[in-house]
Amino acid sequence: MTSRARTLARTSARATGTLVGDLYGAVSSLVHRTLTWTENWLVGAKRARYGLAVTRILLGLTALGLLATNWRTRYYAFGSGSVWNGEAAQPLSDFPQIPLFSIFHRVALNDWSFTILYVALAWLAILVTLGWRMKIVLPIFFVAWTSFIEMNDTLGDQGDNMFRITLLALLFADTAGRWSLDARRRADTDAQTGPWLRRAWNGEPWAPAWLTNLSHNLVLVAVTCHVCFVYASGALFKAGGAPWQHGYAIYNPLQTVRFGSWPELSDLLTAWAPVVTIISWSSIILQMIFPLALLWRPSRVIALFGITSFHIGIAVLMGLPWFSLAMIAIDAIFIRDVTWRRLADRITGAWRSARDQDGETDESPPEEPEGADSDPPDESARERASVTH
Repeated sequence: MTSRARTLARTSARATGTLVGDLYGAVSSLVHRTLTWTENWLVGAKRARYGLAVTRILLGLTALGLLATNWRTRYYAFGSGSVWNGEAAQPLSDFPQIPLFSIFHRVALNDWSFTILYVALAWLAILVTLGWRMKIVLPIFFVAWTSFIEMNDTLGDQGDNMFRITLLALLFADTAGRWSLDARRRADTDAQTGPWLRRAWNGEPWAPAWLTNLSHNLVLVAVTCHVCFVYASGALFKAGGAPWQHGYAIYNPLQTVRFGSWPELSDLLTAWAPVVTIISWSSIILQMIFPLALLWRPSRVIALFGITSFHIGIAVLMGLPWFSLAMIAIDAIFIRDVTWRRLADRITGAWRSARDQDGETDESPPEEPEGADSDPPDESARERASVTH
């Protein structure tokens, strides 16, 4: 081998080694930055605190609305009048067979006991909405709600499953950190020391910050994955059906007695075939791209606006308001905290402005009648004149 060839070989070896070293350094730096960012995101602070607060509020309103709308038919739907479906003797769900979730099933045939538990569950839903003692109330509400909603599988839908699974995840997050009575109490009082149960009752932190931050943020990751799986799998399932492929899928349920709750609106929406096709296909596309749309803010805004519009349409046109409200509640975590704060500031500012205007109107002096500034007549002079005459 000539000296020139040996020099070329050494140069090539050095260049290759340099490239490999640079590549290794770049990959190592990327891995290090990724791990650092992930650690900071998971442990540094609690994320989406306003979004989770909205989720808590809307889920509480969903439960309260479902209980209120079923109040007059509670016995027929869930209580002693529902024995016709056979679930009182042999439940279709496995939850009534678990002692922890069997309380409603055990009192279903006793109308008084069932009504007492029904009202108690409604009060728990109110407390969840207000965010009162959430570390104590939320686990109790989860057990009671699961026991109640699994009494009659015939009346259930996928919204109930999403509600229950999300509620389980929220047990490990700080849902009362914003817009709650717990948050107000934390702001008014200093942090206390003592047993963890007392601190939990008072809404105080009872575990290290890094642990609660990690638990809170992992809940966000879990709920996000769950929502993405549901939307993507739903889109794939729809795409495999002939009604969705041919673009007339939404026509069928809207023309049924069970789901066509507003026949006039259903006829108006389905009167033009291209609109039916556009809505049917766009729902598949929107659900399919939803996970990727979350990665970029402009696309996330479009995806959230579209998916919320679909849920509102389902609530109004198909008579499924509580399913839709539960899904909207869960999607609230994808809206940034800064957006929720701006919205709250605008609402608060509008409220204060209206209140100040009302106060200025109430405090303005009333107009005095004409001649009110003239001096009153002298009573003594009037009496003298009457005596003279």
